[in-house]
Amino acid sequence: MKYLKYLKYLVLGVVFGIILTKSEVVSWWRIQEMFRFQSFHMYGVIGSAILVGLVSIQLIKRNRLKTLNGEEITIADKKYNHGVWIGGLLFGLGWALTGACPGPMFAQLGSGVAGAAVLILAALAGTWTYSALRERLPH
Repeated sequence: MKYLKYLKYLVLGVVFGIILTKSEVVSWWRIQEMFRFQSFHMYGVIGSAILVGLVSIQLIKRNRLKTLNGEEITIADKKYNHGVWIGGLLFGLGWALTGACPGPMFAQLGSGVAGAAVLILAALAGTWTYSALRERLPH
């Protein structure tokens, strides 16, 4: 019974996975088209997400929106560091080589792409490696 409160997150995740699959953003071919500059599809999806995010953040800040619990939503400013572009470069390389970023990996696995299991294990290994080396990395 105590896990029933998490059911809404599972349902939301499944719906999000269906949307990712139906919009073809989990397609290895679509991702490769993007990195080869052969199609606008992925750039349109990513650009739309950035635009929605920008507008949403501005609406939250300007209207001082609150959570469902009534708490004011605060978005902390982030300080730039060199690790951002290094991590971004590594992330992009992995994305280009594997045809998957973290979100779509699970949707790929759910849609029957067995190779996504290897990607998920590699992502977990990378996350573990980062946590082990975090103190020695630029932040």
